[in-house]
Amino acid sequence: MFYHFKIHKESHGYWAECLELEGCNTEGNSLAALKTNMIEVLNLFLSEPHDSKVLFPLPMKRAPSGVLKVQVAPSVAFSFLMRRTRLQKKLTLKEMAKKLQYKNINTYVKLERARTANPELKTLANIASVFSDFPFNLILMA
Repeated sequence: MFYHFKIHKESHGYWAECLELEGCNTEGNSLAALKTNMIEVLNLFLSEPHDSKVLFPLPMKRAPSGVLKVQVAPSVAFSFLMRRTRLQKKLTLKEMAKKLQYKNINTYVKLERARTANPELKTLANIASVFSDFPFNLILMA
């Protein structure tokens, strides 16, 4: 999954803004530092806590020319899409855990935390069967 950043040059360095995510901005003294910072800020921005009600937009399919594509880490993309799916379907954490046949809510919450989101294949298959519209294709887009 890629989001798009517009880069701006200033006398003391560079700054960039994510076109899809209002408030997702960063700066750097060099282009190399800026690119590193864009990756970090994007992953932090999308790593909302599981109890957040913020529904971030998906990235644009086609970006305007002159912008840089920044890839979201797969674990962040997965946890973001799990939370987004739950919020779109207006489900609570408990309801989501029940739909996916988890005995307790904490097991499900791990899927919405980027640092603990590492589902097994059977979990992915279960998600696909329960949510046929889950956008798996976005996670590993290259």
